[in-house]
Amino acid sequence: MKFDTSGLESTASVFGTAGRELVDGFAAAAPPAFELPVTKDFDGFQKEAVQMVKPAKGTTTLAFIFKEGVIVAADSRASMGGYISSQSVKKIIEINPYMLGTMAGGAADCQFWHRNLGIKQPRDLSVETVGTVMVDPGTLPGVDLMVADGGISFSGVVIQCRLHELANKRRISVTGASKLLANILFSYRGMGLSVGTMIAGWDETGPGLYYVDSEGGRLKGTRFSVGSGSPYAYGVLDSGYRFDMSIEEAGELGRRAIYHATFRDGASGGVASVYYVGANGWTKLSGDDVSELHYKYYPTVSTEALEPDQMVEA
Repeated sequence: MKFDTSGLESTASVFGTAGRELVDGFAAAAPPAFELPVTKDFDGFQKEAVQMVKPAKGTTTLAFIFKEGVIVAADSRASMGGYISSQSVKKIIEINPYMLGTMAGGAADCQFWHRNLGIKQPRDLSVETVGTVMVDPGTLPGVDLMVADGGISFSGVVIQCRLHELANKRRISVTGASKLLANILFSYRGMGLSVGTMIAGWDETGPGLYYVDSEGGRLKGTRFSVGSGSPYAYGVLDSGYRFDMSIEEAGELGRRAIYHATFRDGASGGVASVYYVGANGWTKLSGDDVSELHYKYYPTVSTEALEPDQMVEA
């Protein structure tokens, strides 16, 4: 026996308009991502094409833990091979008021995945809107604010760290944020991403610092430098680092390390930005043009002051 189903109503009336809006809302709340290729061999997919589009990159970023917290510093030059495209790139991403991330590798890759973790949050708002739900930060212990790019209202992408804060009613730890990023990058390994980032911040356990790369590797440490200028920055850090430094001394060490890296590495330059992360959140200590720092850290010596045997013939 066959039944005639042509007269039955469609499923639209079952869910109704509200149901469709709910489904659309879930789709809008999905974390930012891009589709994976339909292949079993992710590592080998378009491997030759990826190698063809692989320009040389360069930067200098560093971070280290000391007794007062964490210092994070970076230059601001963007380059592609021998071409310098910008001298004012912000390579220190403000994930939330207590956590920072650094960019090294492909600028677009780093910016996208840092935005996936979190976006800079203002600290002077009392109540915020998340979708259609009003959230009072006072009801969330340890959470300041959770806002999206461009305003207080979430109408688009829901950020991973904010989801954690809403679900657990506390700020995500540095360990948790770095693990989130490592898991995401691991799922895209072999796909041509170029990311070498540090996640630095302060949580209930104190200061934390992790290095995460585009293959999903994750390493905890007290001193890291990433980028083409990192060998020169490491030389300054290793010679001048002390755990019992003051905030001023630590900031000066980070600034000096970035300068010497930019002086020797042609892919690094621009502005040396230095941030401090403590128990009360992050603070930007300085942002100095490295060409001005040259007169402070690398003073020129007049040839008149040199003895004849000290002068070198050209």
